[in-house]
Amino acid sequence: MPDSLHSIVERELSKHFSKEVEISATIPIGGGCINHGMKVNTNVGSFFLKYNDNVPNDLFEREAEGLTALREASTELIVPQVIVATQVSQNQSGMIVLEFLEVNRENQHHQDEKLGIGLAQLHQVTHAQFGFIHDNYCGKTSQDNMWNENWIEFYGQQRIWHLVKLIEQQRGMSNSEQTVYADLIEVLPQRIGHHPKASLTHGDLWSGNYLYTSNGPALIDPASYYADRECDLALMQMFGGFSQTVWEEYQEALPLPPEWQERVSLYQLYHYLNHYLLFGGSYGIQSLEIAKKYL
Repeated sequence: MPDSLHSIVERELSKHFSKEVEISATIPIGGGCINHGMKVNTNVGSFFLKYNDNVPNDLFEREAEGLTALREASTELIVPQVIVATQVSQNQSGMIVLEFLEVNRENQHHQDEKLGIGLAQLHQVTHAQFGFIHDNYCGKTSQDNMWNENWIEFYGQQRIWHLVKLIEQQRGMSNSEQTVYADLIEVLPQRIGHHPKASLTHGDLWSGNYLYTSNGPALIDPASYYADRECDLALMQMFGGFSQTVWEEYQEALPLPPEWQERVSLYQLYHYLNHYLLFGGSYGIQSLEIAKKYL
């Protein structure tokens, strides 16, 4: 941790706890692909610190809003409490300090059950419209969360087309490729084919964004918004990492419509496009193949 950040963390924690807080040790924690993370031991307890100076200014504040929304959903799931979140400023990292969660994979079957039930409970928290209180980020990519009553329009314009334009600006995209995505958006009413409720979602629910802890399964690193709940479930299938028990408990608690699997690749498309924007490589080819499959 940079020396300047060390003193800022102590100062912000002191303000939060209304007493002088001193850091006794910092322990780097790997696993993230964008931000720096570490366990911070202090005289008032241990915390998780994530920081970066090369991300959008408000990224950590927006993450804090997502965590707060998930925590307020009051599900079976553990969500770490936000202690402080700050903006990136000139020559200074932004950061988020969270309650530290001890990883514990004992009694995994029971934790799998609670994860499935907890996700079903989360998706039963609904809103009148799709979107979220502010735009936020999936990784470092901006998400257009302007409220919209029409899910198909929201997904087509505020997710797929939003990413297409970002890719065009940052990596380049041919007119013919853009036409494929424009044509896909035109047929979304037929390809989505249902009228979902606006469910609270994690938004970036892959296996690296949940933990099994001493108190149960926990969600971290959200990109939350109100969406078709199948968006979370599609990403869960994209890279795997969720047991059959999780799926069975979810289905029992909140059954999915029989045709939901037909939409899995369509909803994964958003994340393939985002991976292409962030990391390049073959994700662009995979995205185009998915889009063409639905035309």
